[in-house]
Formats: sequence, structure tokens, C-alpha cells
Amino acid sequence: MAVHKLILDDVFEDVSCTLIAIHCAIEDYRIAYLLNKYLNITLKRQPKDLDFNKGNATYSVFEYEDNKKLIRWNLISNICKLETDSKLVQQSLFSTHHKVIKTHNLIPEYSKVNYFLKIDNEFNNSIEKIIINNLLKIPQIAMAYNVDMSLLKSKEHLIFD
Repeated sequence: MAVHKLILDDVFEDVSCTLIAIHCAIEDYRIAYLLNKYLNITLKRQPKDLDFNKGNATYSVFEYEDNKKLIRWNLISNICKLETDSKLVQQSLFSTHHKVIKTHNLIPEYSKVNYFLKIDNEFNNSIEKIIINNLLKIPQIAMAYNVDMSLLKSKEHLIFD
């Protein structure tokens, strides 16, 4: 019996998509609203978030499918902050508890990026520049730029179909 191996890198390279990193400090629903307004799309919150580590890290996902152009748009949060209790043991009669906020990233290589805009259709450079220029017109967005998918170590986190 022959054993077949499927290498994820080969599968992902066949998928053509554009990935844009977005730096901004607003909530996910507000950035989705602004992207809808400035890019003329209709992103809607998915009922299920991306879930890693059995609920220890969840990331919001918004999606829009353009059936005329056969393009799928996804807005994915890159940062998940969780509040946990931490017990400090001191050399005293009482132990103290305090809250610790742990930050998890969907794509750890881009830990400063707040959101990713994944577009499942490879555009030429001029259309990609138009999209990025439209993003930069949004006052709440500090920076937006294209991310080379081939250089990502954790690109499997962006496969969520």
C-alpha cells in the first residue's frame, strides 16, 4: 500500500490571494464598517471566530463574497488579548492575585499588525495599489501594506475554509 504525503506549502502556493496588513487601533466592527464604506464592499461578521488552542486564542473574521467577480474578502484580526489570573507568591503571610493580559498573534511574524485583509484573488500591482491607497485614505488607519505570502512561516493560520 502506497502512502501519500500532502505538503501544505505546495497546496497554499496554488491558491492565489492578496494579503494586506493593516495597522490601526480601533475595534474590529468599526474597521469592517470603514472598509465597507471606502472599498465599496459588504463585510459581515462570521458566526464563528478562528479558534486556536481550544478557545485560548480566538480571532474575529469578517467576510464578503463578490459573486459577480468571484472574489472573497476576509478581514481577520491578528491580535487576541486574554485576561488571566496570576498568583504572586511572596515570602509573606499572604499571597496576592492580580490580572495579567496575555497577547496572542495569529501571525506571530507580524506581531504589530492589528488586522489582515485577505483577498482570494491575485490582483495585478495596479489594482493592489488602488486598494492600499483607498485604505490609507481612512483616517483611523496608520499604515497598510502588502505582505508576501511566500515569506510567512505561519501561513496555515490563514486557511479557514
